[in-house]
Amino acid sequence: MCTTITYKTIDHYFGRNLDLECSYGESITITPRNFVFNFRKMGTMANHFAIIGMAYVVDDYPLYYDATNEKGLSMAGLNFPNYASYKPYCAGKDNITPFELIPWLLGQCATIAEVEKLLTRINILEENFSDQLPLSPLHWIIADKKRSITLEAVQDGIKIYDNPVGVLTNAPPFEHHLLNLNNYMQLTCEEPQNSFGGQNANLKLKAYSRGMGALGLPGDASSMSRFVKASFVKLNSVSGNTEEESVSQFFHILKSVEMPRGMVHLEKDLYEITVYSSCCNIDKGIYYYTTYDNSQISAVDMHQENLDGSALISYPLAKTTKINFQNVSRETI
Repeated sequence: MCTTITYKTIDHYFGRNLDLECSYGESITITPRNFVFNFRKMGTMANHFAIIGMAYVVDDYPLYYDATNEKGLSMAGLNFPNYASYKPYCAGKDNITPFELIPWLLGQCATIAEVEKLLTRINILEENFSDQLPLSPLHWIIADKKRSITLEAVQDGIKIYDNPVGVLTNAPPFEHHLLNLNNYMQLTCEEPQNSFGGQNANLKLKAYSRGMGALGLPGDASSMSRFVKASFVKLNSVSGNTEEESVSQFFHILKSVEMPRGMVHLEKDLYEITVYSSCCNIDKGIYYYTTYDNSQISAVDMHQENLDGSALISYPLAKTTKINFQNVSRETI
């Protein structure tokens, strides 16, 4: 289970919680402009926009979970079980596997309009990366500095939705998430007004606690509930415009739907956790992240690297808890 959001202050931000039972050895990975992508059915892409994001690198190939290119176009894949449907090879189409989709689009496109043009020719191909790495059922959120869309490959074909809230979680399909928001239109960040008694002026009701305007806001871990909560928190979020305030606020939004170990039991001793949370400033190309055991924000700036290179650049995640003791030296503990 995962949650992805977009956010805007002076700059624009894109990021997500990756919720799984374990880490797969992912790293912050920069793909420079001259790294050669070899696509299964679409030949090679030797020159493209530089990309930064979180990826599991296998055989020198970046399997991106989420990424942003140097133009600010961003994309993330989220688990979409029971609904994702990939197709056999189709002549006359751009046959792209799910694991190739992020580099295919981010390598060529600078805007959502350009993405939409490419997607008119897309066939999302059912072909595993390898025998050891079968395909994951995914749907995607794609965003530039102005718009967000959701891309779903389902049984009856490719579906593209405008995403007015800039949020995506998991199944069911996106149109159901938007419809479900109607059930919560009465929620507010303000103090609620008494309308319970209608015209009955004798029924005196008043708020006895702060935050009662949002009574009914879901707090469980299901994808439908996380979509509602992340949307409400994001759309009501207030932040200063500095980079530090913006990034801090972004992570606070993600924390509202994070997964602490023990909340979702899978099997045996496995639990869903928020393996990492990310926040990319898509204007500046800076990728911020935290991990489950290290809530200190770390960052990688793509523009500090040689973006005209041809080799992947990867940074392992900082996963160790770091505590700032203000009145005791670490050595005495």
